[in-house]
Amino acid sequence: MTHWSVKIKGFGLASLGLVFGWFYWQQQPQADPQAILVLGGAPHRERFAAEFARKHPNLPIWVSGGSNPEYAEWVFKEAGVDKHRIHLDYEAIDTLTNFTTLVDRLKAKGISRIYLMTSDYHMRRARWMGQVILGSRGIHFEPIAIPTQLQTEPLQVALFDGGRALLWVTTGQTGESLKPMLELQGMNIEKHTVEP
Repeated sequence: MTHWSVKIKGFGLASLGLVFGWFYWQQQPQADPQAILVLGGAPHRERFAAEFARKHPNLPIWVSGGSNPEYAEWVFKEAGVDKHRIHLDYEAIDTLTNFTTLVDRLKAKGISRIYLMTSDYHMRRARWMGQVILGSRGIHFEPIAIPTQLQTEPLQVALFDGGRALLWVTTGQTGESLKPMLELQGMNIEKHTVEP
């Protein structure tokens, strides 16, 4: 058996284990969310999250890879959200790292259930990645899709990034070098239409 076939079989077995683990995880009793995670990428996400946070005054808010700090802080301040509840994080470079840069910090704070917010057109991909990455740390989420007029991202993009999430959980690698393969097929994995 070659070195690559061993790696592929190992990856396949790990992926199968994650799928079964996910089904088990989905059947567990659900508690109320303890925090809000907003996947940045468009200013309308922060505006929606600020209004949502105003109605949920006890939840801390993490914004991953969002608008510049001055704008984000202003949006939450205008909504009357206490600045001590807001955690702006700019480590992420794409949707995968929105999750990977924060998942262990959320876990360390004892958070096991969150609201996950992103645009409706981006939610399918975010859900798949969240189920793998957040689920790998026992963190459940309730998706909150922010309405837009944009078309849902192509299925191939969600499948590709879902595979990258599995790769990260099993190897710690993000698969960043694989993105050009998808772009050769005419799909930019992080191409977002930014709404005003």
